Amino acid sequence: MAELEFDYLIVGAGFAGSVLAERLASDSNKSVLLIDRRPHIGGNAYDYFNHDGILIHQYGPHIFHTNSQRILDYLSRFTEWRAYEHRVLADVDGQLLPIPINLTTLNKLYGLNMDAEQAEKFLAARAEPVADIKTSEDVVINQIGTELYEKFFRGYTKKQWGLDPSELDKSVTSRVPTRTNDDDRYFQDEFQQMPLHGYTAMFKKMVDHPNIKTLLNVDYRVVKNTIKYGHLIFTGPIDEYFDYCFGKLPYRSLEFRHVTVDKPQFQSVAVVNYPDEQIKHTRITEYKYLTGQVHDKTALTYEVPQAEGDPYYPIPRPQNAALYKEYQALAEATPEVTFVGRLATYKYYNMDQVVGQALATYQRLVTVEADSALVMATALKET
Repeated sequence: MAELEFDYLIVGAGFAGSVLAERLASDSNKSVLLIDRRPHIGGNAYDYFNHDGILIHQYGPHIFHTNSQRILDYLSRFTEWRAYEHRVLADVDGQLLPIPINLTTLNKLYGLNMDAEQAEKFLAARAEPVADIKTSEDVVINQIGTELYEKFFRGYTKKQWGLDPSELDKSVTSRVPTRTNDDDRYFQDEFQQMPLHGYTAMFKKMVDHPNIKTLLNVDYRVVKNTIKYGHLIFTGPIDEYFDYCFGKLPYRSLEFRHVTVDKPQFQSVAVVNYPDEQIKHTRITEYKYLTGQVHDKTALTYEVPQAEGDPYYPIPRPQNAALYKEYQALAEATPEVTFVGRLATYKYYNMDQVVGQALATYQRLVTVEADSALVMATALKET
């Protein structure tokens, strides 16, 4: 048998691929070739200093939050942290109002002075019960009624997905909370913080191991035919791996317009949403809130959803889920490849969820390898 050059070939140097590379290299002493078609590691979490020396996120804001001490402890091996609680405003009716909707949102929008109990009754009076909740539109109208749905959700969702909310699965808005207190934090996880020196610095430490070789700007189809490896871990689009044999899985993409403004501050929070359908961008991010960087200028990113481009968001519709299941069945019949991550499982995950999935995948790989070794040892003993 020819000697292997690498125990594992990992396609994709984002969270899923980098975590698995690190675990296999440092915990199992495996040799790993980690590749990515992009010119950088870090996947969509990649950040860098722009021409003005301001740290920005190439692919839009990435806010780390989790309730898992285990995941936080794991990532803390590779970074220190900066405390940060994310806040978002929405441009509605000429005002900048907290989103998710909370007590302050309602009082400012309607010129009232309600307390939490009154706000709860206010929302209950406007809710329009939907007997059979199937779509994202149903979810919101059932909770807060048509008026608030139209002001805050319909336009934003339509721009983001290129579809009316009535055409989208209920999962799109089922995670959007409505609060009757004045908590204006976007997330409520126990741990909310940002890598002190940025995501790219964290990834560099993660894959800095003598057992890991990293190749960038390379397509896996070229590499897989030129080297010998034991097992493939694929974090790219699952339909691409199988040459789109059942058709393409639909994704929504984004255009990121990065600009620098010649003043220290542009807006009052990191992100402002724009639900108005007449405005092309869905949100503006100002990165200095996330990084804590002090600079005379400030950097912004305008996000404009689009149909074509890099795949960012799986479009949650029943027909797309059914198409994915066909690819999933094919993946399960391909034991020589492990599929992990957002694109490989056609599901949107937060960053901590991808890390958790990668750590769980590593444990499965270790278990399978141990079981195989045991079977081989038993067979040899019997002969």
